[in-house]
Amino acid sequence: MESARMTQSEAAGEAILLDGKAFAATIRTRVADHVSRLAADHGIVPGLAVVLVGEDPASQVYVRMKGKQTREAGMASFEHRLDATVSQADLLDLVRQLNVDPAVHGILVQLPLPEQVDTGAVLDAIDPAKDVDGFHVSNVGRLGAGQKAMVPCTPLGCLMLLRDHLGSLSGLDAVVLGRSNIVGKPMAQLLLRESCTVTIAHSRTRDLAEVTRRADILVAAVGRPGMVTGDMLKPGATVIDVGINRITEGDATRLVGDCDFASCREVAGAITPVPGGVGPMTIACLLANTITACCRANGLAEPEGLTL
Repeated sequence: MESARMTQSEAAGEAILLDGKAFAATIRTRVADHVSRLAADHGIVPGLAVVLVGEDPASQVYVRMKGKQTREAGMASFEHRLDATVSQADLLDLVRQLNVDPAVHGILVQLPLPEQVDTGAVLDAIDPAKDVDGFHVSNVGRLGAGQKAMVPCTPLGCLMLLRDHLGSLSGLDAVVLGRSNIVGKPMAQLLLRESCTVTIAHSRTRDLAEVTRRADILVAAVGRPGMVTGDMLKPGATVIDVGINRITEGDATRLVGDCDFASCREVAGAITPVPGGVGPMTIACLLANTITACCRANGLAEPEGLTL
């Protein structure tokens, strides 16, 4: 697979940039190639259904982007847009319909959901085999037990970047900063599967800098802009910055990660930028998960390089 690494800066001491945007494009090309083979060899078209409730601007952007990339990969895209006042019963009814629709191999309910809807109940109503977000409790448990599961897209994208840059991760010390169900916990499980020695740290960890300075791999997913600084890193560490934080500077806003990029780049061996690092990998891995779900549903070999 094409490397995610960009050419290292000529400036002394600067880390290699792990170009998630370029690597995601490679993943999407592999997805499209596999979609073509499925259609030619088996007459199967993978289908992804996305459910959007309400008119949250950020969610609308994400859904449009997901639909566009799904169609560009040659897959069927089904979008269901519901009013913000939809009842939980009606939303669950739609999920049940998608669960039994043979044209739909992956189901994604865009978060956040409105207050009248129990998010956990909706996510748990999705057929685990079609749960391409990997949020269903069944997939969470199977991942933790080392069994075949649908893997959350962002941690899967992080793992792909790490494998591409480092090769084998076996024996490396890894610190995951953040303990969310969406990123932190599944990321730790994936690193354990790669035979890393894993520590989960968070905002209340005592002597946090001492913990992070042991890490050959640091995955920052705590949601605090610039929380990780260069003096918290082991020299030469590989840093995956999952944070996407919008900050205001005067009349303008910009996106920053959980790492102070300038100081971290002076110490790290490799680092993902924000934007352009982990973000593009998340949607690419959503497409990869849809292909995986389609192959499993039809008893076909899973796509090489697009799954665990």
